[in-house]
Amino acid sequence: MAILAGKRLVITGVLTDASLAFGVAKLAQEQGATVMLTGAGRGLSITQRTAKKLPAPCMVAEFDVTNPEHVASARDAAQEHLGGVDGVLHSIGFAPAACLGDDLMAATWDDVSVAVHVSAFSLKTLADAFVPLMTGGGSIVGLDFDNTVAWPAYNWMGVAKSALESTSRYLAKELGPRGVRCNLVAAGPIRTMAAKSIPSFAQFEDIWSQRAPLGWDIHDASAVARACCALLSDWFPATTGEIVHVDGGYHAVGA
Repeated sequence: MAILAGKRLVITGVLTDASLAFGVAKLAQEQGATVMLTGAGRGLSITQRTAKKLPAPCMVAEFDVTNPEHVASARDAAQEHLGGVDGVLHSIGFAPAACLGDDLMAATWDDVSVAVHVSAFSLKTLADAFVPLMTGGGSIVGLDFDNTVAWPAYNWMGVAKSALESTSRYLAKELGPRGVRCNLVAAGPIRTMAAKSIPSFAQFEDIWSQRAPLGWDIHDASAVARACCALLSDWFPATTGEIVHVDGGYHAVGA
């Protein structure tokens, strides 16, 4: 049985077909969902081209999470093309170059505020846009990189991920009475365009497969897509405010 049959999903963050969000969108369609993608700025045309690689045609709506006007326009697009929303995937993150690397002290508040706005506050922005269309309840799922420890070179993006994790918990509390769940999937490192922007990403690649009890393949995002689709489905009706680790078990093993 297709676990997403009849579901109407909004998927953010698709750039290339190597994007984690692309894997989620592809599997969601294969599992019976109707999908709308969003893109922003110069990446919008890239998203539109990549959308043609999905198994079924889908609408691509413009949604810059830093533009308040796009909250209403993206909601209107979802209403027009989906008729309502059952689930949303948050796969949005960005930090200026000064926020990443070996010098934590180099970033200014102007830099850090961009990272937190785009990478964390945007989860609330997606809720603003699409929860009003979740008339029968729904699910918000965000892609995360577990920030319970400090990582090499991740710096202020790590702080933004901590903010994302906290935002998800507070949204779970806020939206639960409306039947809307909010969970995160903490993925292990996958070689995507976003990963390439992180200095010293190779440090993650080299050690992850060695320490993860189940092993880890930096080229295979299928397990991440399956977890996201499961959380977007009705199979986790009483789970919210959770962080599901899909990392081969790396997070559970000490050095």
